[in-house]
Amino acid sequence: MIRSATVVSFFTLLSRILGFVRDVIIAHLFGTQMAAEAFVVAFRIPNTLRHLVGEGAVNAAVIPVLSEYLPEKEREEFWRVVNSVFNLLVLILITVAIAGIIFAPAIVRLIAFGFTEDIQKFELTVKLTRIMFSFIIFIGLAAYFMGILNALKHFAAPSVGPCFLNITMIVFGISLCAKFKEPILGMAVAVLIGGFLQLLVQIPALVGKGFKLYWPVQLFHPAARKIGKLLAPRILGSSIYQLNIFADTLFASLGKIVGGGAVAALYYANRLIQFPTAIFGIALATVCLPLMSQQAHGDNITGLRKTLRGSLTLLFVVLIPSTVGLFFLAKPIIEVLFQRGEFNAASTQITALALMYYSLGIFAYSGSKMISTCFYALKDTITPVKVTFFSLLLNIILNFILMYPLKTGGIALATSISATCNFFILFFLLKNKIGGIDLRNLSALSLPVLACSVFMGLGCRWEYDFLSHTLPAWLALVLSVISGMIFFFFVVWRLGILKRIKDYGRA
Repeated sequence: MIRSATVVSFFTLLSRILGFVRDVIIAHLFGTQMAAEAFVVAFRIPNTLRHLVGEGAVNAAVIPVLSEYLPEKEREEFWRVVNSVFNLLVLILITVAIAGIIFAPAIVRLIAFGFTEDIQKFELTVKLTRIMFSFIIFIGLAAYFMGILNALKHFAAPSVGPCFLNITMIVFGISLCAKFKEPILGMAVAVLIGGFLQLLVQIPALVGKGFKLYWPVQLFHPAARKIGKLLAPRILGSSIYQLNIFADTLFASLGKIVGGGAVAALYYANRLIQFPTAIFGIALATVCLPLMSQQAHGDNITGLRKTLRGSLTLLFVVLIPSTVGLFFLAKPIIEVLFQRGEFNAASTQITALALMYYSLGIFAYSGSKMISTCFYALKDTITPVKVTFFSLLLNIILNFILMYPLKTGGIALATSISATCNFFILFFLLKNKIGGIDLRNLSALSLPVLACSVFMGLGCRWEYDFLSHTLPAWLALVLSVISGMIFFFFVVWRLGILKRIKDYGRA
């Protein structure tokens, strides 16, 4: 198990690093200009499916059902179930892809209404959408193959798949862009090739395990219905989050109000925010789910409370300094990572503003994930969906209010505020459900951690401004971040906060 977890963790981290390199290249080639905005919107549409079925949704639906057929005497039926779902999925995905290609103009109008004011941008977005909509077929089947292989305890091939997608977008994107009159079309073609390779890399492992196509074709095996019933609640919850992103995209597309480049700026800033939330928030929630499920199943509510409060305390101590650091160093970070090629100083300004306001919601994003995990452990999938839907409505209202005075920053701030409300509502509902959560120790830790984080952030920014006069910007940034981390963890250690966190999780 440890070996498998190590393999998955390694390739997941590698994929995120490659994804970041991909974004740096896109920023270098296209900045926050029209082509970049068109690509972000067009790629977001089919890529939504990857997020809907990602982060364990397919595994949570496919693995429990297929596991019923894993005994050797049921192995023939296992592959018949796999075939039934495969045939049904191919039919659904092809239908969705064809519909997406046909109705691409209507879809773009729906999620990026502001683009209709610029005919050239609108037509380019439609063209890119039509090219990339077939990505849905490859990524949907890749997610399904991942579930099958994981059920068979094979983890390497599915984990390496996303790396192929990002590598292809990096290599083919650069080479193909030069071959098109509209260079961004090369990146769209690279997405298709990458999606196909992500699917293809899993096929040898699948065939090696015994996969084969059966004739005649069977579509509606009883197991397929079971998988559908398990998958639906997960997709419903994820779809509301995706609607949040689409709402932000819609408001960001209103260039006359928020200014040009907002869609691309929000995309780049959001990608940076995903690093701390994925490394700490999603990772911790993934690790805690089996333990919380075991505690909930055994009616060990006291243990469940301890796990939750220990996790929230750890997230607070790790993510608050991340928030403060990103807030104070937003502009230097964007300058060092992205400002080259077509990504100019104006692009840096609007992206840094988005990053500052997005950073305010880092703890809320991760904390909500942790509390939702606790609800899932208690077999309550409905409450997180309801609360997330409320936060979607709040986000839309706040977008409308804040985009006028704060432009791009207003859209990012609306997301952070709605995420914070989402966290507190989920927390109080869970508190009532499990009979109280003692967070007095977290309250006692919050002031010193927050004060230390603010001093760290101010010190990092002062150090960067001082060093950048004599050193390259990237070196000044690295040194200021390292010294800030050393300062923070030294103070936390001297104040005994780390020991208190450890004791708190056991209390």
